[in-house]
Amino acid sequence: MGAVPGGIDTGRQPPMTVPLRHFLVALVLLVAGVTLGVGMRVGVAPGLARLAHLHLLLAGWICVTIMGAMTQFVPVWSGVTLHSRRLADAQLALVVAGLIGFAGAFLLGRPTWTAPFGLLVLAGFWTFAYNVVRTLRPVERYDVTERHFLVALAFLLVTTVLGVLLAIGFSGSVYPRMGVSRTGAVGAHATVAVFGVVLTTVYGALYQLGTMFTQTELRGIDHRLRRIEERGHPLGVVALATGRLVGNDPLARIGGILVVAAALAVCVVLARKLYEMRVEPTPMHTRYAAFVVALALWSAVSLPAWATDPLSREHLLGAAGAGHLLVLGAIGFVVFGTLYHVVPFVVWVHRYSDLLGLEDVPMIDDLYDDRLAAIDGSLLFAGTALIVATDLLGSSGVASALGGVLVAAGVGAFALNVLSVLVRHGSRPIDRILLGGLSPRRAGGDSADPVDEQVTDPVDDPTHD
Repeated sequence: MGAVPGGIDTGRQPPMTVPLRHFLVALVLLVAGVTLGVGMRVGVAPGLARLAHLHLLLAGWICVTIMGAMTQFVPVWSGVTLHSRRLADAQLALVVAGLIGFAGAFLLGRPTWTAPFGLLVLAGFWTFAYNVVRTLRPVERYDVTERHFLVALAFLLVTTVLGVLLAIGFSGSVYPRMGVSRTGAVGAHATVAVFGVVLTTVYGALYQLGTMFTQTELRGIDHRLRRIEERGHPLGVVALATGRLVGNDPLARIGGILVVAAALAVCVVLARKLYEMRVEPTPMHTRYAAFVVALALWSAVSLPAWATDPLSREHLLGAAGAGHLLVLGAIGFVVFGTLYHVVPFVVWVHRYSDLLGLEDVPMIDDLYDDRLAAIDGSLLFAGTALIVATDLLGSSGVASALGGVLVAAGVGAFALNVLSVLVRHGSRPIDRILLGGLSPRRAGGDSADPVDEQVTDPVDDPTHD
């Protein structure tokens, strides 16, 4: 694979600390969520651990990763300048503060405390959405990835409002006045969050990444399948969420079928790109292949479930027991795979791009440890397979707990590999990336990071990088 793929403007990207700070925080939330999940499987997690676990993984790890990735690559792909770095810093602080409080309230068994923290999360995600929309505003014509991102941001606004209403609902009866049930509100919130925000973002990114990093292009049936997904998926999410909100079974059934059809279309497109691949396989490609298999299997088991009873609580994320297949097996692996390129890419551009042609520099995929990537991949594959099998079979016990332990070990190996990229090749220490000007190194007189010392916002100074 080439060091920097062609067709992207790396000069438009924000300072490296902006996306890397998001990725590191997301990694911490992933470790916390997985640790809590293992605790649930061995029966030692306190309070409403399941709700804390879901929010740490979905709103935390996955959505914070999405925030960092969009902040990094919307300017790069679209050839525009990030609207505001200050807002990018603020969005992360708000979301993380809200999520920590949210998870803490659930673990303490105090769900009525979640409302103010939910407002913080809403403020953070809305700040992020505003920043990305303002960044994209100069673009004359949106491509398929930009269109997906804008749709995902619209879903993000909706799901955060529903989330705050659910949090308020813990301390009062707000649903009868709205003419809906709490079960319906939960179903709509989960639908818009997972399928509207996360999957829409994943699909949009894959149209860029799936072709860019296989050195292929969409052709023939790929374009027809893309149109099916691009039109059917948002309509399906809206229909499924609305049907669940108001308890309309036929509407939810139609929406579920459209969502599954769009998922299958994406599976075929990405499978074709992986088959046509013109480069040597990397951890990104193997994890994308796992995404295809997991999403196809999820579609196969979820279609009959949603076609018969899309309103059932057991069928919230597809077939009964298919939640981990979707979240960990499909979404999780595509995020793992993407980070195996995105983090080294950000570090490479800032550390080595100016040296290209002047001296020997490593390629992007040389920055991480291949052996450690193979180890974490094997652990994650085996652990996910055990968890999914026990979930679909409705069993638990030793196999389920072992699957959780294997996934936790795989996440640990993955985190170690990513952190090693920053330690061995990064131009800034990890504490400076995470804390910026609050780092003790700055107090000690370290001025090795002139970019971070600037306080001028890019919206006021377009020359700021």
